[in-house]
Order: sequence, then C-alpha cells, then structure tokens
Amino acid sequence: MKSLIWIGITTALLASTVKAESIDSILSHYAESAQTETSSFGGFDAGRGKALYFKEFTGGKKDTPSCTSCHTKNPAQSGETRAGKSIDPMALSVNAKRYQSLKKTEKWFRRNCKSVLGRECTAVEKGDFLTFMKNS
Repeated sequence: MKSLIWIGITTALLASTVKAESIDSILSHYAESAQTETSSFGGFDAGRGKALYFKEFTGGKKDTPSCTSCHTKNPAQSGETRAGKSIDPMALSVNAKRYQSLKKTEKWFRRNCKSVLGRECTAVEKGDFLTFMKNS
C-alpha cells in the first residue's frame, strides 16, 4: 500500500513539472534551423507570415490553395476542415494553447504545408507564420 502511495505522489510530482513549450521556445528552434538554411537569415517577420497565410498557391491540393481555405481570413475565428470538422482559431490572442508543443506544431506544418504549398515549409516560413499568429 505504501508503495502505491509513493508511486502516486511521484507521478503527480512528475506531471506537475512537465511544462508545455512556449511559442518563444518553438520560434527559437526554427531560428536555429533558419540560420542553417540560409546565411542571410535576419529574423522572423510577421508581415511575411501574414502574406504566407493569405497567399494562394498552385503546388498543393486544388481544394486547399491557401491557409484561409480551412482557417478563414481571420485567424482569430474558428475554421473548418473540408470534411466539416471545426478547427480552433490559429491566433494566440484567442487560443493560447495552440502552439505548446514543437512535435505537434511540426505535425501540422508538415501536413498543411504539403496540402497548401505542395511541399514542406522552410524554417523561415514556419517562424514567419508563427510570428504572425503570435501577433494576431
């Protein structure tokens, strides 16, 4: 019985010390990658991120030519998948839990960039996009 109590206490302590990643730590990860991708990297830009969000591409799937195809023209509003499933807002101002895991953020970038752009996004594109969402 005592060992079960200790296991419970240890589990609770470990769970309380696990923190979600911050948007800033995720951006730092992409900044390191961006410096490797291009020697001229000078930082992320919300304006470029906004342009990426609204731009229509021809390399991806025909029914998702832009991020706004599913996420609406206002990142502070809920979107909808092609199958009709609701998508939580992208903007951090209304969805503080959106970008708390690099692994999950990478999963969605990989899937959505391939669908919209027809390729994976670069680290600069990811950082610009997240900077736009951080300021939206």
